[in-house]
Amino acid sequence: MIIEDKKVLVLGGYGLVGTAVCRELLKRAPREIQIHSLRAEEVGKAHEELAAEQGTTRLTGSHGDIFGLLDTDASRLERIRSQMGNLDEGYLKDFLLYDVLTKGQPDIVVDCVNTSTGIAYRDVFRSSAKVRKLLEAGDLEPDAVEELLESMYMPRLIRHIQVLYRGMIDVGTKAYVKVGTTGTGGMGLNIPYTHSEERPSRVLLSKSALAGAQSMLLFLMARTPGAPATKEIKPAAAIAWKKIAYGPIYRKGQALMMVDAQPRPLGERFSTHDPTAAKVLDQPLESVYIDTGENGVFSLEEFSTLTTAEQMEFVTPEEIAQYLVFEIEGRSTGYDIMNALDNAVLGPTYRAGMLRHGALKRMRELEREHDKNSIAFEMLGPPRITKLLFEAHLLRLTYPSMEAVRDATPEAVCEALNRTAREQPEVANEYATVGIPVLLASGEIVRGPQVLVPGDAEDTEIEKERLEIWIHDGWVDLRQENCAQWIDRFRKIHAEREAIPEGDSSSRYLRNRDFWDANGIQPGKVVGWILTEEEKGRRIKR
Repeated sequence: MIIEDKKVLVLGGYGLVGTAVCRELLKRAPREIQIHSLRAEEVGKAHEELAAEQGTTRLTGSHGDIFGLLDTDASRLERIRSQMGNLDEGYLKDFLLYDVLTKGQPDIVVDCVNTSTGIAYRDVFRSSAKVRKLLEAGDLEPDAVEELLESMYMPRLIRHIQVLYRGMIDVGTKAYVKVGTTGTGGMGLNIPYTHSEERPSRVLLSKSALAGAQSMLLFLMARTPGAPATKEIKPAAAIAWKKIAYGPIYRKGQALMMVDAQPRPLGERFSTHDPTAAKVLDQPLESVYIDTGENGVFSLEEFSTLTTAEQMEFVTPEEIAQYLVFEIEGRSTGYDIMNALDNAVLGPTYRAGMLRHGALKRMRELEREHDKNSIAFEMLGPPRITKLLFEAHLLRLTYPSMEAVRDATPEAVCEALNRTAREQPEVANEYATVGIPVLLASGEIVRGPQVLVPGDAEDTEIEKERLEIWIHDGWVDLRQENCAQWIDRFRKIHAEREAIPEGDSSSRYLRNRDFWDANGIQPGKVVGWILTEEEKGRRIKR
């Protein structure tokens, strides 16, 4: 992609890598760079640092927690619901990240936020230990349960990817590049840098686990039709540096203040926090330091230890930024994780394709031998697929071919299908056994003691809008409107087949003229077509 005259959103744009990315992008003269950071003052500082290099590019900014809601005063229960509940259209707009994307309308999104750190350091282990102690004491508090629910990693990561994906789809973003992490600076389970816990640290491994989970979710996004071109560069070393200086030393935003500590007896008891242990002076600790951005400041000897041979060593933010921009431009660097995964995963094989024909042939022989159609058990999921297979099967029982359905009226198809369902009750009963109700045109329903959709209704009032969702998601629908949709599907399939030039024998068409059997309706093929064309569930990589 040509970056010139494009709008780029850089998430984490004030960070060590984010700043280097902005500088590299400015060399390509984008129309606008929107720098997003957690705090407004960070955006201002980023603009100041880049002003001398911006040229014709407009620098804009936004700020806030991209994992949170627009309403920063939302209650904890509201925040939990935002992570755990269904993501419907109305609720999607409550997320700050969605708002940033839809208002910014970026062509390119560069994500330099350390997502796994931001999520994993909420520390589910500490929260769960608190709940466990309260359970043992028989004094469980709602506040502790809420804290535990809010610290759960995976729902938060999944929701973040959902919001990110939907936002970019809705604004037509063309490219998304993530700067990821291994979580351990490229080291293994023997990493000697912990968080004062067991080795290796549970919290540190949580960070690595989330980094891997995020890569797999991005791998899926990269395989989604219509999604932006998705790439990830994953540094496997410490990243350094932003500046070298002498001055006050800060830890977690607070200056370390010098103390006047005198020898004293150890005693029989010990407290981590003891204000009487030493006098805190009104003088910050000052020293030589190297600023490594989000990872904090290190002393000379700490940096020497970290970057020495066989430890983390390090990579510069400028190198990361250059490779990242090369990938946006379509130049292969060899450092894109998505490309590496594409080349490493084991996809469909020629052998499996050869064997598939024999497997289907044997199953059809057994169908004839036992006079039993094998349609759906609701093992594939979701119930909508089972519903569609059952509806296609009922059409097959009623009509000799797709052509016969195409030539019929919706009224005639509706009447014929309802007659089949009544005259062959064993068919509808098999559907009901699986958990899929059959809704007749009369408004009557054939159902078993347990239905799959809805999954949680308990004496729930049947409202029209709610009922239509249930029917769409997992009920066989024999009403006239749905029959008209099936006629339309078969006409589209026919039009697709007829659009193939007569006599064409090339490899161009996957579903060629011989793909569809003119003598019958094949539920598996038909529903596969629906999932590909209607549901947009097409596989684009093999």
